[in-house]
Amino acid sequence: WRACHAYPMNTFQATLRMRIRKSFGKSIVAQRLKRSPSIISKLQRFKGMELARMQDIAGLRTILGTVSLARKLEARYVDPLFPHPLTSHKNYIDEPKADGYRSIHLIFRYANKQAPAYDGLSLELQIRTNLQHAWATAVETMGTFLGQALKSGQGDAEWRTFFTLVSAAFAVIEKSASVPGYEGHSPSEIFAELTSMEQRLRVTEKLQGFAVAAGHITREKGKGTYHLIVLDSSTRSVTIRPYAIAHLEQAASDYAKVEARTRAGEQLEAVLVSAGPIDALRKAYPNYFLDTQAFIRQIQMIVSEVAKS
Repeated sequence: WRACHAYPMNTFQATLRMRIRKSFGKSIVAQRLKRSPSIISKLQRFKGMELARMQDIAGLRTILGTVSLARKLEARYVDPLFPHPLTSHKNYIDEPKADGYRSIHLIFRYANKQAPAYDGLSLELQIRTNLQHAWATAVETMGTFLGQALKSGQGDAEWRTFFTLVSAAFAVIEKSASVPGYEGHSPSEIFAELTSMEQRLRVTEKLQGFAVAAGHITREKGKGTYHLIVLDSSTRSVTIRPYAIAHLEQAASDYAKVEARTRAGEQLEAVLVSAGPIDALRKAYPNYFLDTQAFIRQIQMIVSEVAKS
């Protein structure tokens, strides 16, 4: 069921890349098939959820420089003339989630006269800014090392509060809607509170210690459109295995085998993605390399400004 979403996802991302290249300058476009632990968790957490109703098994992501560019691309995809029907439209930049998550989510129902067998499958398009992407990456990376699903609103309350606070600060920087709970706070209050929590939790120190060293990244031989990224958090090592489009079935099979090892207790996280060259992979999915440098730089800038004032 998961693998059959690959064809519509491929054709969808080709259109997305073309639109981005023409009008949006430097950006990142990536696609992924949802991880089975995430699929199972979603089935367990939401009453009445069914596999066929899950809308984000095929996920596409684009990361743009500014909120204004994100809105511009959003407008292109809510166009009624777009051939794939839009079934859900959630703008978490204008209305951030309570945990601080900010992004734009668009769900489409695939429709293609040349490949009707795939009609009706759902695809999710996420539109993020660099700052929103840095935040989401840091949440996932910290969750990996705490062994807690911070991304799903579970785990240590203090860490969840910290990331909500950071999102409130990033919303101030991007001049966008306030994160719930911080509507009445001034920018200086938010930045000062963030600095205090960062120092108490030693956030940047911990995140800097997590990063995977270049020598612990193994790139297997070969070229391919798809890459299976496997993070072993116990050894802080990453393996990247390429697959040609013609070998997608093998890629899906290998993906499932790694996930079976995860269920058996190994500290592995795997994802099957397509984002172009290896450098682009790292930018699109930095959490699989435990890379939070963009997040750390932004936090350090805020802490520095608070110190000056």
